[in-house]
Amino acid sequence: MKTKILVSACLMGHKVRYNGSEKTPVSDILTRWQQEERLVIHCPELAAGLAIPRLPAEIVGDGGQAVMAERARILESDGTDVTAHYQLAAWLALRTAQETNCSAALLTDGSPTCGSAFIYDGSFSGHKKTGMGVAAALLREHGIQVFSDNQIAELIAWIEERE
Repeated sequence: MKTKILVSACLMGHKVRYNGSEKTPVSDILTRWQQEERLVIHCPELAAGLAIPRLPAEIVGDGGQAVMAERARILESDGTDVTAHYQLAAWLALRTAQETNCSAALLTDGSPTCGSAFIYDGSFSGHKKTGMGVAAALLREHGIQVFSDNQIAELIAWIEERE
């Protein structure tokens, strides 16, 4: 059976990022995997009802696990607390992954939702820190392997090992 992968919609050319843009395609392998019906394309933030465009948001405090445990917050650049929207986004990503039998996720790094290697530090100054966004943390906590858009080679190796 082919491994199913939850993939950030912005990595597939959908203009769903906070500023209405998409990410640059990370690999031609995504096209092949889409043709093989391995991919479940999902934007947690859009699924949770967040608008496009929207203000930039960053985790203030530790990281995604702390947000999900109510020990950190997600604020927009104007100071609006949008924690509940992002928590919902994380739960919707998990539900989508589980309902479609995804065992891996390929997510956009840096996002307060999808970041898996780094997130922004909450100062809205462009500074990064090691950490995970809320969806990446929740998916990983529930046994789904999470890879960033900079870890395509690792994801390919992980899939080849499983199949």
